[in-house]
Amino acid sequence: MIRRILCLFLLFGILSKHSISQEKFTMSGVVRDITSTETLIGVNIFIEEPKIGVTTNEYGFYSITLPKGNYTIRVSVVGYEPIEEKVILDQNLKRNWQLTGTTNILSAITVENTKNKAEIRKPEMSVNKLSIQTIKQMPVVLGEVDIIKSILLLPGVTNAGEGQSGFNVRGGSADQNLILLDEATIYNSSHLFGFVSVFNSDAIKDLKLYKVGIPARFGGRLSSVLDIYQKEGNNEKTQFSGGIGIVSSRLLAEGPLVKGKGSFLIAGRASYGHLLLKLSGNKNAAYFYDLNTKMNYKINKKNNLYLSGYFGRDVFDLNGDFTNVYGNSVLNLRWNHLFSDKLFSNLSLIYNDYDYGLKVGFVGLDWKLGIRNFNLKYDFKHYLGNSLKLTYGVSAQYYNFNPGTVTPIDDKSGILAKQLDKKYAFEPAVYFDVEQKISSKLIVNYGLRNSLFYRLGSQTINLYEKDQPVVFNNSAKIYEKATPIGTKYYGHNETIASFNNLEPRFSSSYVLNNNHSVKASYNRMTQYLHLISNTQSPTPLDLWTPSDNYLKPQLLDQFAVGYFGNFKNNRFSMEIEAFYKKIQNRIDYIDGAELIANNEIEQVILKGKARSYGLEMMVRKNTGKLTGWLSYTLSRSEQQIAGRTPIETGINNGEWYKTAYDKLHNVSISGNYKKSDKWSFGFIFSLQSGQPISVPEAKYQYRGINVPDFGARNAYRLPVYHRLDVSATYIPNPQKINGWRGEWVFGIYNLYNRQNAASISFRQNRQTAMTEAVRFAVFGIVPSVTYNFKF
Repeated sequence: MIRRILCLFLLFGILSKHSISQEKFTMSGVVRDITSTETLIGVNIFIEEPKIGVTTNEYGFYSITLPKGNYTIRVSVVGYEPIEEKVILDQNLKRNWQLTGTTNILSAITVENTKNKAEIRKPEMSVNKLSIQTIKQMPVVLGEVDIIKSILLLPGVTNAGEGQSGFNVRGGSADQNLILLDEATIYNSSHLFGFVSVFNSDAIKDLKLYKVGIPARFGGRLSSVLDIYQKEGNNEKTQFSGGIGIVSSRLLAEGPLVKGKGSFLIAGRASYGHLLLKLSGNKNAAYFYDLNTKMNYKINKKNNLYLSGYFGRDVFDLNGDFTNVYGNSVLNLRWNHLFSDKLFSNLSLIYNDYDYGLKVGFVGLDWKLGIRNFNLKYDFKHYLGNSLKLTYGVSAQYYNFNPGTVTPIDDKSGILAKQLDKKYAFEPAVYFDVEQKISSKLIVNYGLRNSLFYRLGSQTINLYEKDQPVVFNNSAKIYEKATPIGTKYYGHNETIASFNNLEPRFSSSYVLNNNHSVKASYNRMTQYLHLISNTQSPTPLDLWTPSDNYLKPQLLDQFAVGYFGNFKNNRFSMEIEAFYKKIQNRIDYIDGAELIANNEIEQVILKGKARSYGLEMMVRKNTGKLTGWLSYTLSRSEQQIAGRTPIETGINNGEWYKTAYDKLHNVSISGNYKKSDKWSFGFIFSLQSGQPISVPEAKYQYRGINVPDFGARNAYRLPVYHRLDVSATYIPNPQKINGWRGEWVFGIYNLYNRQNAASISFRQNRQTAMTEAVRFAVFGIVPSVTYNFKF
């Protein structure tokens, strides 16, 4: 199939008006940071004379083909001084570039100017990029720089509230986001149950969030892709950097394996609150640690090897009676090969392991669950010409799900050993993407992903009457678990269920002039994995499970249109987008569903559909001492579980109801002010509609016990959420570029001490015997101080 597609687009290239008989040559190479030697992603290589350009890929590589002649080349990217150079192109040319950062301090505020001409022209929309320098300037809770919290300031992105893990994009659930670290999937993105993300910002080079127009090389999730790449390490000299905060400290070491040919990077981070508890005689503990590693080696001009990994753990221990341990382990081996100056390839072998463990001493319970997967992928980038670029590849993932292993802690335990049915799946895919310049004003990107999914044995599957594991009790008007009428055994690697889905992708950009364009985008996505959870944000206890005969894959169609513009010589930029999403096979749960340690999870799940739609706006100030942005989202997210027959009520009587991720209004303002080389200041203001919740509308007594009677699902909201954060960064010696360099970061989270409700519970007042609502807030005002250093 790939061979036929490649031949087809080679034919397109031959017939292209830009491929007429004319002597042409190719200039290609890699762009790096001159100080750190890191390859740079998304650098613009712009040719002044014919007004065409190209950007570097995920490994800093670029390729551009031009007729024989003399050209002016401009190389630029945010946060670096641009280079302009004359080039004589009379033969194929290998030209590497080295860019100098706009400043050499540790965490400098870069002048954000992401909406340049190349961005205006690219058929890329609903894609947000944040520099690590910008993220490090944002005020954060407890002084912990947090990548996940930073993207919550972007339009269309929210979460369940303070102290909650994950994020929601355009009304989607947290499990609908594909989070990648060096191409490896991260299943749980938080430490300390959501207070801190697993990403150590010192080790991160680049991140990009895709919300629509998602390239065909990505699949497996519906709402978004958060693509994060780690630094590679300095291949010229050894360096150290780190920081000391009130919650955790971190240290990074990098340097050459072989000078100029290979490098290593190792970054560690750990919290130490539990040590203070021990010093005070408290036997409880809550802490985390993680380790980022990466090595790369340049075999020759055409071949590079990369080995990267991430290892993280969280430990929560209440005096040994309740112990919770969970974490991610990731390992990725990659081989870059340059077949020619026009064909770049990357082969990756990836291993993921997410595990969760729970020990309850007073019960005698030891419970473990997790998911492992192996991923082999081979990607190609083919520069057929300046008007036609082709990306294509294949991937194959194998999954091993352990929904629960229950064992007694000791002989005195009353717990019986039990292994819930392990589940296995195989997900191969093939894809292609084409970026084609139709005219000087119109550029399109179109592609197709063909994904397959095989649910495999060995496992014994329950059989139900009419294939319905959930039945409707008409007299009680409730859904109940069905009783199996039999079972069927599937042997090792025998196919239990299979799915085949075509996922077309399309995006386009029409340039009105050099500073204004309109764009349109469509994509279909398929998600074969489901997160079984009855909480509003992911927790370590949640269970991933594959699609099967009863749990169908989710399908999404999303449409978006937008306007993009620069004003006053790029000092200001604006993005306005409207979107509509519809989802098939979205799940919800019957009332009273038991999700933990349930071997027949299909008996508590109902299938329906979902939709979300809205308008997003983002205005940036890109230059000057004061930089920042304002984002606003007006959106709605709804779900419908209709009855399967006329007598069934569905959920909420089959009517549309708000999802737990519905936020009608979402406003974020982020700003940075550089007062001098020594002092800079930052602030963030956030305001959003309260989280939809279900609350009891009445109560009744049953055998002397008060029983709440809940109304419609998600019919009420928490109070409006808002807060203001501020920070100040002080650099004692800003001109120092060698030896020990340090900076102080002071912050205040929630400056005016707003008690934002994380949840509302109900209790009976002891004095009045009346039922009262009680607001639970995670954070009030939180000051912090962090010292960062580099040498």
